[in-house]
Amino acid sequence: MGIVAGLDSSPDFTRIVVCDADTGAVLRQGYAPHPVESPDGGGRPSDVDPQAWLLSLGEAAGGGLLEGVQAIGVSAQQNAVVPLDAQGNTVRPAMVGGDKRTQVAAADLIDALGGREAWAQAVGCVPQAAQPVTKLRWLTRTEPENAQRTAILLQAHDWLVWQLLGRPVRRTTDRGGASSTGYWSAATGAYRPDLVELALGHQVMLPEVIGPADAAGRTPEGLLISVGTGETMAAAFGLGIGLGDAVVSLGASGSVMAVHPEALVDGSGMITALADATGMHLPVVTTLNAVRTLRGTTELLGLPDLESLSELAMKSTPGAHGLVLLPYLEGERTPNLPHTAGTLAGLRRESMKAEHLARAAFEGMLCGLADALDVLRARGVEVRRVFLLGPAAELPAVQAAAPMLFGTQVVVPQPADYAAIGAARQAAWALGASQGTLDARTPPTWQGAVAQVLEPGEELAVGQAVRQQFVAVREQTHPGAF
Repeated sequence: MGIVAGLDSSPDFTRIVVCDADTGAVLRQGYAPHPVESPDGGGRPSDVDPQAWLLSLGEAAGGGLLEGVQAIGVSAQQNAVVPLDAQGNTVRPAMVGGDKRTQVAAADLIDALGGREAWAQAVGCVPQAAQPVTKLRWLTRTEPENAQRTAILLQAHDWLVWQLLGRPVRRTTDRGGASSTGYWSAATGAYRPDLVELALGHQVMLPEVIGPADAAGRTPEGLLISVGTGETMAAAFGLGIGLGDAVVSLGASGSVMAVHPEALVDGSGMITALADATGMHLPVVTTLNAVRTLRGTTELLGLPDLESLSELAMKSTPGAHGLVLLPYLEGERTPNLPHTAGTLAGLRRESMKAEHLARAAFEGMLCGLADALDVLRARGVEVRRVFLLGPAAELPAVQAAAPMLFGTQVVVPQPADYAAIGAARQAAWALGASQGTLDARTPPTWQGAVAQVLEPGEELAVGQAVRQQFVAVREQTHPGAF
């Protein structure tokens, strides 16, 4: 079928992969950092001139990288909102962050609609500081003139697709990107313009939501551009996850997402009901404490790095001699304990050794993520295997404990820009669908990610005992937290 490209415009850089449209083999790659200054630290959402994304894209595509490419897919950071005036010019820089002020706007919006349950029923998620709907409320309160001038709303990937197409009259987006705005419902597949008006004070033009295999259009040179999607959805598509698969991302905070055939409405706000890039759904549960738990323990023990913490933890045994760390160092979102702190329980003379504390940090972090997995399982989401992402997934202590604590097969893919690969796969799908060689309901089958596969094996019963020990301490410290 030829060659296609996927570009991922993340918060800090643009990465482009050029792939064989049939197999997904990566043929060429390009990279460029965004030419932007760091956020001003002035207590307001970070502002970025979207032209910086275009400059970075141009640099990453230099040297004839896109020669011979027949279609391009675009993935970009979620939650970045670009307000445009009626002529399509930016009203102000794109709003890409979330901070204390937008937290106030989020709380304001939750109250305005009648509480968390009302939002969950309306759009499948409760407003959070980073979401576009919350940023609109912030804009109305803080920059009323800019809010008034705003006539069109685009997210980062919508804006980039629109620019690549030469700024046509038609503006498009996909289900995945739309589902993270806070004003589109994955359950109904429709916008809630009343929520835009609630946040911004007036109606605006919103991009048309088109199908996963649809093309947004062709460039003036005839290059096909697919619909594009948000980074999370593109990464899931690039990994090739399907029903029965969950993805656990180990960043400073953690997230658990899984593919599911229907949208989940969760009044507690623990589940965010996103749509994926294929027509399915992608419920997500977030924890505030993942690798920050490990970093805190590393500092406490005076160790130089996470590798040293892992090495020390491997000298202990499962259960850490009864030591249990509830890793709620920043408060917690899952369970909803925003004002709590971490807890270290089970201190006995024989457990008071550095290696047991190191082991308890890894087990506490993973048990917290297992709790998040259980939130999805309790709602009927099938989890047969877990993809583990992030640099910390390579640590021996994580790989030793994760399969037994998650109670399932764990897959650790080799590091790659799966969002860019997912964008390229979407481009191949749109190209095939436009040529009649692919079904618009079935994405192209690409070779899966190269990965280590870890099985719980005989350790499963041990893992269940460690989980029970963790749950007992959680229930005693925070009764009824779930």
